[in-house]
Amino acid sequence: MFDAPAPLDERARAYDRMARALAWLGDTWPDWPDLEAAAAAVGLSPHHFQREFTRWAGISPKQYQGAMAHAAAGDLLRSGASVLDAALETGLSGPGRLHDLFIAHEGLSPGEAKTGGKGADLMLGRAPTPFGLGAWLIGPRGLVALGFIDEGAPARTGFEHQGRAEDDAFADLAARYPGATIRRDDAAAARMSALVFEEGQPLPVCLYGTPFRRQVWRALLDIPAGETRTYGALAARIDAPKASRAVGAAVGANPVSWFIPCHRALAADGRLHNYHWGVARKRAMLVYERAHTA
Repeated sequence: MFDAPAPLDERARAYDRMARALAWLGDTWPDWPDLEAAAAAVGLSPHHFQREFTRWAGISPKQYQGAMAHAAAGDLLRSGASVLDAALETGLSGPGRLHDLFIAHEGLSPGEAKTGGKGADLMLGRAPTPFGLGAWLIGPRGLVALGFIDEGAPARTGFEHQGRAEDDAFADLAARYPGATIRRDDAAAARMSALVFEEGQPLPVCLYGTPFRRQVWRALLDIPAGETRTYGALAARIDAPKASRAVGAAVGANPVSWFIPCHRALAADGRLHNYHWGVARKRAMLVYERAHTA
């Protein structure tokens, strides 16, 4: 039996430990470390580690190790899409399905979408997600952008390695919409986070961007949950097979993390790298997503 899903703020607090656990298990699985060793690696008792990992991921640590062993993937989630697909094909089906979140509507005219939010009235706040604290930018017709806050991260440092402090994460999102009026509203962020992560409700998303970028972002939504595609495959999907580099730039410019799944996009060599909010978070997203997809 699986434990009931943990409350959202509990999963957010557990994210850093779970990201470390996934990396540690990925490095040590050939030695089949026991539960006690895995728990010690992240500073928890075996009982608490088993419970926290299962409540966060929807699978047990042993099932996760079994999937890696079955696929003989010593570099799980670091060495390519084919390894990912093979390794996660067995044993990672969680007790429930992740709700099929989707873009209910864009809610924007073509002119509004191109202007970068000029004249828009937006709300910016922090609220928990399964992947740590989220920085939520919300418009009157839906989610405009979602990024992530790494508490304890020093401000204005190498973001990819250190994570983003709150001020940096907020500045990152706000800088994408220089023409908008932005005010702080943590309560609005908390309501939206609970709506989608706890209640499983559909999410309206407002996409500000060029037509090409919005075409790429829609193509990301066509990638099934738990699967990955290369930038080249995405380029072919939008009938622009020679535009892999431009597609990669559009993926990198995606403002709405997780819900528009740029974490499912890989470079031609299949490696996980260059994720705007950190490779560890990308790895965690892929594992979490596959675990919750029957």
